[in-house]
Amino acid sequence: MKMRVKTKTIITVFLVIMAGMIGFAVFFQDAFIALLKQPALHNHARFLHIAATSLFFSNAVVGILWEHRSLVSGSKEIILHTYNTVTFLDSLFSAPLIILTLLGGLSLSFNLGDLWHIGWLSVSFLLFLLSGIIWIASDIPTQYRVKQLISCLSQYDQTLPDELVRLLKLRWWISMAGVLPLLAVFVLMVYKPDIPAVADWFR
Repeated sequence: MKMRVKTKTIITVFLVIMAGMIGFAVFFQDAFIALLKQPALHNHARFLHIAATSLFFSNAVVGILWEHRSLVSGSKEIILHTYNTVTFLDSLFSAPLIILTLLGGLSLSFNLGDLWHIGWLSVSFLLFLLSGIIWIASDIPTQYRVKQLISCLSQYDQTLPDELVRLLKLRWWISMAGVLPLLAVFVLMVYKPDIPAVADWFR
C-alpha cells in the first residue's frame, strides 16, 4: 500500500513538472528557446540527452524481460513482486528521464536548426511521440485494470486469475510496441541518414 502511495505521488509530481514545462514553452516560447539555445549548455545538453535516453531505453527493455521471465515461472509471488517493482521503477525513473531526454534533445535540435526540416531529427521526434502515445493509450489503462485485479486478490489464492495473467501477457506486447520506435530513434540518432524531413512529406 505504501509503495502504491509513493508511486502515485512520484507520478503526480513529474506530471506537474511536465505540465509546467509545456505551459512555459507555449506561453513563453521565445524565452524557452533562447534558454535552450545557449552555447554554454551544448555539451551538457548532449551528455544529458545521451545518458537519459540510454537509461530510459534500458529501463524499458530490462522491465520487459523481467516481466516475461516472471510469467514463465508461473509463481504468483514472483509475478506480483516483479510487476510491483517494475511499475515502481517506471514511475521513479521513466518520468524524470523523459523530461531530461526532451530537455536535452530540444536544446540540441534548436542549435541544429528547424527540427521539422531536418530529416532524421524530425522522424526521430515523431517516433518518440509515437512511443509515448502507445504507452499512454495502451499501457496506462492496462496497468489500471491490472491494479484493480491485484487489489481483489486474496492471500490464500494459490494462482492468479486468468484475466490478470492475460493482461500481464498483453503488457509484454504493449511494451514491445512502445520500445521498437525507441530502437529506431537510436539508429537515426547514431547514423543520421539523409532522409526526407517531416515538413517535406506534405508538399
